[in-house]
Amino acid sequence: MGVVYRGFDPDIRREVALKTMRTVADGPSESGVSAGARFRNEAQAAGRLRHPGIVGVYDYGRDGDIHFIAMEYVRGHTLSRYLLQAKAGQLDIDDNDVASIIGQLLEALHHAHEQGVWHRDVKPSNMLLTQEGKVKVSDFGIARIESADLTQVTTLIGTPMYMAPEQFQGKPIDRRVDLYASGVVLYQMLTGHTPFSGPVETMMYKAVHEAPLLPSQLAGLERLAPYDEVVARALAKQPGDRFDDALQFRDALNAAIGRLHPDAVSNATITALLPQRSGAGGERGTTSNLAPVFDDTTMTAAINALVRHVGPMAQVMVRRAARDCPDLPTLHARLAEQLSDPAARQAFLSQTSAARTGTGTGTGTGTGTGTGTATGTATGTATGTAVGGAAPSAAMLDAAQRLLAQQLGPIAQVLVKKALAAAPQREAFITKLAAALDDPVARQRLTDALRRLPP
Repeated sequence: MGVVYRGFDPDIRREVALKTMRTVADGPSESGVSAGARFRNEAQAAGRLRHPGIVGVYDYGRDGDIHFIAMEYVRGHTLSRYLLQAKAGQLDIDDNDVASIIGQLLEALHHAHEQGVWHRDVKPSNMLLTQEGKVKVSDFGIARIESADLTQVTTLIGTPMYMAPEQFQGKPIDRRVDLYASGVVLYQMLTGHTPFSGPVETMMYKAVHEAPLLPSQLAGLERLAPYDEVVARALAKQPGDRFDDALQFRDALNAAIGRLHPDAVSNATITALLPQRSGAGGERGTTSNLAPVFDDTTMTAAINALVRHVGPMAQVMVRRAARDCPDLPTLHARLAEQLSDPAARQAFLSQTSAARTGTGTGTGTGTGTGTGTATGTATGTATGTAVGGAAPSAAMLDAAQRLLAQQLGPIAQVLVKKALAAAPQREAFITKLAAALDDPVARQRLTDALRRLPP
């Protein structure tokens, strides 16, 4: 629905994050609420909060057909990154880190709840760990503001594996949906997975009807028995059986570990979250050392599955998610998390799950292509495979950019360059570029126009 930029405010002289959305994306979603309404809701919800554990919002406005939110620029990584590195054995999750992260999260949520704001989408990808070891909660796009008019944001908007039973049942909700989601995050940090998994319908049924296995009941995790009571109460089916508020949850967690939670995540963990990148002077880089080289066929399939739900941003979303995902199922799960509409999420997961059953035959070719594109695709097109023929001409690239700009605006230039890098042969380039258009008619029109151009 938009792009986030790092910007600089010359008056106050500070870095900011500029979250933008074009008005052309402001149509009603399957949930009945426009993306623009959710965008404004995020500004209103986060803008009324002033807490060190919540990403600050400075301004909301419009410039031409672009809506924007100016917000605090946070240097760090998401909790999702933390969990992925822990799963890959690259860092250890100890009790101090668990207590610090969940304790900081609950203190931030308590402030939001006191201001009448319920986040409703608490999950690891919406939690940032700063370079100082602090937790910051972000993305209040579907927050519920008490006494506000945006009540049409349906109860099923959210991420199913973190949603409370009453959200699935369409019952009235309050701040305790955030406490339930925080309990899921706690469970995930302790055990390495969420209490319930599977297709959306399966998760819905289990969340409403089945009690999760407590952490100490899982094989090899008997030492987690002190957490069982806290987890059981946080994940209670009935809101009235959960903690009364976030601070009560925090105090129960501190009692379980027998001490106050640390004010910050350990330096060892923060260092592990900033992997060294080989280069002159030993400079640190932001490129993850987790991500495998997904072949072009795999990446294109993920983009094509996602594009029908998010439009041209699918390509950017897939490539960014791939940096931090150790395998294909994790990549698909990460992308699904970013789809707010349950029907869209389930359709995406169903399509990618079916595709994974037949991906074993093209790995070798895909890996070779991916390696070649990193060093310069132009020199490899003449000796490449016969699929698609010669490389697109400069005139074709110029025409492609002009045609695509009529639909998508200035981002067309970026998409043309990315399509060429990923698909250097003419026919493959046309197919990849057309995938950036969500509208089938516009997609076919662009394809036909490009194919009519001379070689």
